[in-house]
Amino acid sequence: MAKIIYTLTDEAPFLATHSFLPVIQAFAGTAGVDVETRDISLSGRIIALFPERLTDEQRLDDALAELGDLATTPEANIIKLPNISASIPQLKAAITELQSQGYDLPDYPDEPSTDAERDVRARYDTVKGSAVNPVLREGNSDRRAPLSVKNYARKHPHRMGAWSADSKTNVATMGVDDFRTNEKTWVAPADDTLTITFVGADGSEQVLKQSIPVLAGEVIDGTVLHVGPLEQFLRAQIKRAQDEGILFSVHLKATMMKISDPIIFGHVIRAFFPDVFDRYGADLAAAGLTPNDGLNSILIGLDALPNGAEIRQAFTDGIAAGPELAMVDSDKGITNLHVPSDVIVDASMPAMIRTSGHMWGPDGDEHDTLAVIPDSSYAGIYQVVLDDCRANGAFDPSTMGSVPNVGLMAQKAEEYGSHDKTFEVPGDGSVRVTTAAGDVVIEHEVAQGDIWRACQTKDVAIRDWVKLAVTRARASATPAVFWLDESRSHDAALIELVHRYLGEHDTDGLQIEVMSPEEAMRFSLERIRRGEDTISVTGNVLRDYLTDLFPIMELGTSAKMLSVVPLLGGGGLFETGAGGSAPKHVQQLVQQNYLRWDSLGEFLALAVSLEHLAGVTGNQRAKILGETLDRATGTFLEEDKSPGRKIGTIDNRGSHFFLAKYWAEELAAQTEDTELAAAFAEIAQQLGAQEQTIVEELIAVQGSPADIGGYYRPDDAKTSAVMRPSATLNAVLAAL
Repeated sequence: MAKIIYTLTDEAPFLATHSFLPVIQAFAGTAGVDVETRDISLSGRIIALFPERLTDEQRLDDALAELGDLATTPEANIIKLPNISASIPQLKAAITELQSQGYDLPDYPDEPSTDAERDVRARYDTVKGSAVNPVLREGNSDRRAPLSVKNYARKHPHRMGAWSADSKTNVATMGVDDFRTNEKTWVAPADDTLTITFVGADGSEQVLKQSIPVLAGEVIDGTVLHVGPLEQFLRAQIKRAQDEGILFSVHLKATMMKISDPIIFGHVIRAFFPDVFDRYGADLAAAGLTPNDGLNSILIGLDALPNGAEIRQAFTDGIAAGPELAMVDSDKGITNLHVPSDVIVDASMPAMIRTSGHMWGPDGDEHDTLAVIPDSSYAGIYQVVLDDCRANGAFDPSTMGSVPNVGLMAQKAEEYGSHDKTFEVPGDGSVRVTTAAGDVVIEHEVAQGDIWRACQTKDVAIRDWVKLAVTRARASATPAVFWLDESRSHDAALIELVHRYLGEHDTDGLQIEVMSPEEAMRFSLERIRRGEDTISVTGNVLRDYLTDLFPIMELGTSAKMLSVVPLLGGGGLFETGAGGSAPKHVQQLVQQNYLRWDSLGEFLALAVSLEHLAGVTGNQRAKILGETLDRATGTFLEEDKSPGRKIGTIDNRGSHFFLAKYWAEELAAQTEDTELAAAFAEIAQQLGAQEQTIVEELIAVQGSPADIGGYYRPDDAKTSAVMRPSATLNAVLAAL
């Protein structure tokens, strides 16, 4: 039987799966397609780390490793939903919840001092941050808004806040002494093995990472962010925000950049509360309370300190004395500095741009904001957008063009700041990258506390990226722009390779350009204001940023993007959109039994997954299922059956019912397979006849709290009961 793997992840997407997966399995089964699940949730990955401590019933296989192996084969057909990229506070919260559910898991050791604690820490570190995507993404990314989605957005444009020409919102970035300006690049002339070593000022040596295999043609980067200049920069921006009377906010990615960005976040908090850390820094450190985990983590821990109330008041005084902080939740007093994972740059900056360049202040109103993005690698693209909106006003979703993306990410390409080649420097001296022969190929002078990182980008990934860009440019007859900066070391190496590999393809009649990110942004904005499309061809981090930025401006959300990863081994990975709003949706479900999560991304991914399966296996029924699902999704959008905005309208569960109804109607109407049409004619009739009853059953449960048995590890039976409240719909699917 042909097989699709549907991943079980976290938060709102996981809850939605309990409602939508029964629909998928019922429909796909008619084509002989088996839809299996694999648990790659944060809690599932944690459980898989400690089999020796758990009972037989509790143990889970390492599903992520299994899927990583599968992703290298032609048989791979994986639908991947958004998962938690865990910050340390999220990881600790998940561990605590699992312990309360009876899992004998060790605590996360902040400062391991024994071999056993170091082993526990090493295991937990494997699930922090962007641990899932690099394993599964054995190919480059093709992300775009499907035509049906774009047409719907033009007919029903989302609201964009008006812009003022005198807006004081701006981006602040270092521009010196940071990752971008200190980057050094080396292209391996042959297969080799590298070592990263810290050499102290006294001549002592400490191996930071050894036995790093590299392949011929692989692009290797090393760079450092100097924390002395970082601290000076942060103090200056805090003063600037106060002098200009605007909100202060910091925009990092402490989830994906799981090692580097929490450290930077900690420096931001120290800079904002210098007096507190001068007076009480030793007390906080002795209690294991680190600003890297965010202000909220410190405040929670103060209850255990004898002078905790005094320190708490000092933080309160520090907030009052500084510039007003951008707020995550002004009603609850949750600031931009409370939790590192609350303000993620690729989601927070587009939200600001969409809201007139404003963030929310302590008073619950919108205000101009200083957006602090310390590293200057890509901060400039956001300043270009802010300047454009100041000059030309808000974008118009009813007329604007699209910026689809071809992203370089195969085989962990450009995985910055998130893995075992990122370090907080242990002292003054230098960090060196050496070959097996002992030759130094990259070296940086460093000071204690500096953040040094390296990354790798394989030649096969770059070749495939260029090929995919040419393929997409020709297929869509759209200009394609490589966002690469010749003044940056890594990008300069890629520009040379891009030109070389473009020569291997027929590019006659195609417009393919190479521009710096800022130039490419200006070019793309000019075109989308004219209603024209432009393909962005970018590295991994910009892929992440742009596939939130442009969809949020165009569609109101990045969850409606089609994300296809043609795997190098011949299989397919189909991603379903972003999950940045997932936590708030879970909170609303628990409080009101109402789930606003929009599963459109799942609908889009399933359709192309079925079409891919049909192409590989020749399964004609799978092809019909995919094509009819496409048409059903178009009807779904036209009929406006996405989750409503308030209780009393259909939510995520209702949207699944209507998608199933329209899909059944399309299958009944198709003429390629009369037996299949006959089977679905009865289903379509039943769903249509019982629509009012089903909708009433789905809405009737709203308004009261829902018990799902956990946040990170919901109880399966309880969650299914909550997410499948229509006995009528359940019976129809069971019969199918």
